[in-house]
This record gives sequence, C-alpha cells and structure tokens, in this order.
Amino acid sequence: MKAVVISRFGGPEVLEVRVLPEPQPTPGEVVVKVEAVGINFADTMTTRGVYQGMPEPPFITGREFAGVVEGTGERVMGYMQWGAAAEKIVMKPSLLWPQPQGWSSEQSAAFPVNFLTAYLAYWKAGLTADALEPILWHDDHIRRVLIHAAAGGVGTAAVEIGKVLGIETYGTSSSEEKLQRVAKLGLNHGINYREVDYEQRIQELTHGEGVDAVFEMLGGEHTAKSLRCCRPFGRVIIYGTATGQRHQFDSGTMMAKSLSAHGLWLSVLAEDRELMARSLSAMQPWIEQNQLHPEIGHLLPMEQAGEAHRLLLQRANYGKIVLRIE
Repeated sequence: MKAVVISRFGGPEVLEVRVLPEPQPTPGEVVVKVEAVGINFADTMTTRGVYQGMPEPPFITGREFAGVVEGTGERVMGYMQWGAAAEKIVMKPSLLWPQPQGWSSEQSAAFPVNFLTAYLAYWKAGLTADALEPILWHDDHIRRVLIHAAAGGVGTAAVEIGKVLGIETYGTSSSEEKLQRVAKLGLNHGINYREVDYEQRIQELTHGEGVDAVFEMLGGEHTAKSLRCCRPFGRVIIYGTATGQRHQFDSGTMMAKSLSAHGLWLSVLAEDRELMARSLSAMQPWIEQNQLHPEIGHLLPMEQAGEAHRLLLQRANYGKIVLRIE
C-alpha cells in the first residue's frame, strides 16, 4: 500500500509517499480503506518533531480520515494521533463514527478535528446546553465570541456552530477576501488584523463591553490581548500556539475583570470516548438539518502532502485542506 511518511523531522520537504506492507489487524481491530485525510496544524508540528509523544521517524503522518471498513462496507470517519495518511489503516472502532448521510469522504475527513475542537471550545466557554461550567446571564444579554483565524479549519467550524447557538461572532483573518467568505457562513463581524489592531476594534464594535469568550490558538502576546478583549467573567479558550511562542497572560486584567483562561487539547480529550460521543451526538441534529458543513479550501492528491503543509504554514489556506488517498 502507499502511505505519506515523515522520513525525518523537518519541513514539508521531508514528507514522502512510500510503498509499505499492508497493516494486519489484531483482535478487536478493524481495517479501514482510507479515501481522504484532513490536514491540521498539529500535523505540521509533528513533521517538525515538536509535538508531544510522537515516535521517531520514519512513521506515517495524518490524524483524521474517512473511508470504508473492510468486510462490512460501513462508511466511517475517525481520529488517531498519527498514521492516517495511508491507503489502509487498522484501529479499534472506538474512535470511528459513521459518515454523515450524504457526505463524501472528503467532507467527512474535514470534520472530526475542526468541529470537535470548535464545539468543545464553546463547551469550555460555558456556551452550550451541556456545558460543564455554564455561564448564566439575564435574558437580554448578547453573547459574543471572538474567533482567531476565523477563515481556517477550526475557525470556520466555530463560526457555523456559533450561528446555530445564536452567538454574535467576531473573527480575525489576514485578508478581506477570506473574511467575505466567512461572512457567508454567518460571521457577524470580520476584523482584518493586518489593517487594524483587533483589540482596539473589539472595543469599538462592542462599545467598550468586550466579548464573553475568545478562541485563542496563536500564543505569545495574543493571549494577553485576547484577555483584554473580554468583558467581566469572560473566558479565553487556548487550543494552540501557531506563533510558536509561549502564552503571555495579563494577570492584572484577569483579576480586575474576573477573567479565566482554559486549556483545550483534543489529542488528550480524544481518550475520553464518552465526551467525544456526547459532543458528536450534540452536533448530529445540526448536521442533519444541514447547518454544519466543512469548508474545504484545497483538495490535493496524497503525493502533494508537502504542498498541503506549505499552504497551512504560509496561512494561504481557507477552511480545510484535504488529501485524497488514491
């Protein structure tokens, strides 16, 4: 079988398509013929050797996928830490879920990481019906969320979920073109961070009130800036460090406005099978009502895995980048 292999740690150039022996299932495992694989920022970190817990190269890249279970013909999507970008994979079925009715494998492969991350961000922010720590307001409170990288995979998913939840969404991006595309998904307020300071713009748009939550995956000074974008009792949900810099916190603002910062790491939360099933179950009615649909900006053959990583690293993507496994 063919697979996309991290030959050594480095940039996109280290990704190679190799012919490998087909994997053999052990008791309790199933074989999935993979048709599509979603590309995530975490994949680029794994390629560079800076993601926690990875094996030594060479090994197969890829986290989320969609395909067909051998022997049953069931169309599934799923999640694993790495090893998904291959024509065949073996795994236990606990992190396999049915593909949504009418969806292609390309759409299904673009769903698990982005939409689970986005849903759990709202969940951690206390904004979903099943939130562990819900925030209760008076009836006329306008709920607001700032979404960084709103035109990316998680960002577009968060905009769609926010629309379903009736939340006023604010999103940052690097171009007007991207913001216009996300506006069609339901983004209420787009902010081009290359032209304006988003912290100042949030204060202007909210008349100095701020937002209830910020979905923050940049790191560095942006964590402190995101905290300053919050209204009293707001929450910053941290799920990445795209800048590669340690998160900075404005503790003075946190105390003055009773703010909090919450971490979110899907790779760890994925081990909680009940939480994953509950989150997917919560989104299922929205999928059936056609309110959620992955935005795929680039669909490439597996031989162009390096190009897929370059697009992500250069912030040249819109929505999700998906590899088609031939």
